[in-house]
Amino acid sequence: MEANQKLIQDFISKIWLEDGLSSNTRNSYKHDLYGWSNWLETNGSKGLLSATKSDLNHYLVARFESCLKPTSTRRCLSSLRRFYKVMVRDGEIESDPTADIISPKIPKTLPSHLSESQVEQILAAPDVKDQFGLRDKAMLETLYASGLRVSELVNLDLVQLDRKVGVIKVIGKGSKERIVPMGEEALGCIDMYLDNARGKILKNLSSNKLFVTDKGRNRPNITRQAFWFRLRRYANAVGIKVKVSPHTLRHAFATHLLNHGADLRVVQLLLGHSDISTTQIYTHVARERLKQIHSAHHPRG
Repeated sequence: MEANQKLIQDFISKIWLEDGLSSNTRNSYKHDLYGWSNWLETNGSKGLLSATKSDLNHYLVARFESCLKPTSTRRCLSSLRRFYKVMVRDGEIESDPTADIISPKIPKTLPSHLSESQVEQILAAPDVKDQFGLRDKAMLETLYASGLRVSELVNLDLVQLDRKVGVIKVIGKGSKERIVPMGEEALGCIDMYLDNARGKILKNLSSNKLFVTDKGRNRPNITRQAFWFRLRRYANAVGIKVKVSPHTLRHAFATHLLNHGADLRVVQLLLGHSDISTTQIYTHVARERLKQIHSAHHPRG
């Protein structure tokens, strides 16, 4: 239905200007809204503006019966809430069909975590005799030293790194800026990569991105998926059985800081969390680790 498509496109443009959304967030909104729109067209040929609370409840049931994850449905409902809130605000509709809809509960699970020795194994895995190994080593060290989100890492520009001061200026969710300090180990690996690998990877091309590929002008920086694949390969190579992703290293960054006595508020700022409750889950991971150490080493553990 063309009317639905135009509504979605106009909405995405509007909130992009208002909120400064990342491309990943915009894509999530599109995916969720087009999924809802397609379901409405298939089940009654309704437009987005004529959908009712009953329609939405049936849609959520359909998602549940399709065995979609609660996290996915929760995010979808969040997208729909934002859409209809804007529609009410702009006078397109009088009532919000998402009002009073209860989000699906998500079981609380502690994030999988790596020990410090496991992280050291992964960091040592890339072959630094190779330009791509040097790049990967620099990326892994940067990720563990800074706790960046993978989207923040792969999209870093050269100008965001202040080598003299030893910090990275990060553009996070909602275009919020934060300053993250970097350790000498990570900075040294970045220097090695910049001096000995980045130019070889680019060949005769130029790029403002910090971490680059040899894929040409159309894809100058490494993608999230490519980095995830390479990280998983390094973890497998050193025999780590835990399912490892870039977010696992972000977890390790936070957990290891807390294990060594860092203040929770400081970790919140470094991670770029707007709400400290998001950061608090890492305190549970740290406590579990302390319990394990106590059980293993205390004479009455």
